[in-house]
Amino acid sequence: MKIALVQINPVIGDFKRNCEKIGRWSEKARERGCDLVIFPELAVTGYPPQDLLERKSFLAAHDE
Repeated sequence: MKIALVQINPVIGDFKRNCEKIGRWSEKARERGCDLVIFPELAVTGYPPQDLLERKSFLAAHDE
């Protein structure tokens, strides 16, 4: 089994861009024959998640 460990620089709260990065790096790993790709724990949301909850603009934009 070939495993890729990927460290990206996620942007806090930019789910779309972070997911695009994850997708690109997953594809690169697949092309290199990797069976498993591992990303940081908070790669989708960015870090730290509590910062998002303190931003009124984030809460307003994601209030459904």
